[in-house]
Amino acid sequence: MSTRIVVLVSGAGTNLQALIDACADPAYGARIAAVGADRDGIEGLARADRAGIATFVARVGDFSSREHWDRALADKVAAFEPDLVVLAGFMKLVSEDFLARLTTVNTHPALCPAFPGTNGPAAALAYGVKVTGATLFVVDGGIDTGPIVAQVAVPVEDDDDVESLHERIKVAERQMLVDAVGRIARDGLVVEGRKVRIGTPAP
Repeated sequence: MSTRIVVLVSGAGTNLQALIDACADPAYGARIAAVGADRDGIEGLARADRAGIATFVARVGDFSSREHWDRALADKVAAFEPDLVVLAGFMKLVSEDFLARLTTVNTHPALCPAFPGTNGPAAALAYGVKVTGATLFVVDGGIDTGPIVAQVAVPVEDDDDVESLHERIKVAERQMLVDAVGRIARDGLVVEGRKVRIGTPAP
């Protein structure tokens, strides 16, 4: 039986598209039950529509408080009974109540714990590191602080600017996400404190 995934997006949905493409192969082990967004009219929702995947929107401005929005979003996601929630360019923070209900992973365009926040590639370039990359982590209550599922390294070239570096990171990030989500779907995810293992515990 396929692992059920809900993907949350805020923009173009390139990571979502990579997951849609991967899920087309039954051997991948996962299927996208729904795609949710925090805004209307984005390409990410259009990608889901073209693939015949259910969609929903929960806009913060439509609710009386951020907490009300967060509860409503969690309810909308939970209605699809996902085994895993993937934040794929979702530009809103979710609460610890949301995370207690729904196992959620996210990517960050740096090698955590280095360079958290919204400017990972620029911060890495400014610091002068020779290697940066991308991280897939289990979301917790912090900013890019959750237990690490997978990482991929990306060399920083001498002639890189923020755009060229970020573009190479995004390519590596997409492949890492697809590989890791497929492995989680097929083998399961075990989180023990800061330690994350894909696969069931040894007997």
